[in-house]
Amino acid sequence: MRRKSRVLFVCVGNSCRSQMAEGFANRYGKDIVDVKSAGTAASGVVNKSTMEAMKEVGVDISGHTSDQLTKKMLLWADVVVTMGCNSLDYFWDEDVTARRIDWQIEDPLGKPWEVMVRVREDIEKKVRELVKRIKEKKP
Repeated sequence: MRRKSRVLFVCVGNSCRSQMAEGFANRYGKDIVDVKSAGTAASGVVNKSTMEAMKEVGVDISGHTSDQLTKKMLLWADVVVTMGCNSLDYFWDEDVTARRIDWQIEDPLGKPWEVMVRVREDIEKKVRELVKRIKEKKP
């Protein structure tokens, strides 16, 4: 049996987009991926609207924490996905061997509920595709 792929989702605050991605990756890839999320400037809290949006589709992220990105996390990961903020340059160096992917996803914080829902659906679609590619060994 091969080791699970390690996926790290990163955004700035680790309060919304990366939290959604972590929740969906745990749902759709729990047998093939280990997942973490972090922020380049973590807010320290998971946004309540984000929790509600995920609860609406049956994913409970109420136990998640907003964590600061560390070099150790980058070294742990096989795949690092940024959520449209691609702000890893300060943290990234030649020691990091993970594959880097940037998803251009709008930040829904402070915007109408419809934006939160649209972002959630976009992230769910992208996570499902990523899990499928990992399963096929093509992240």
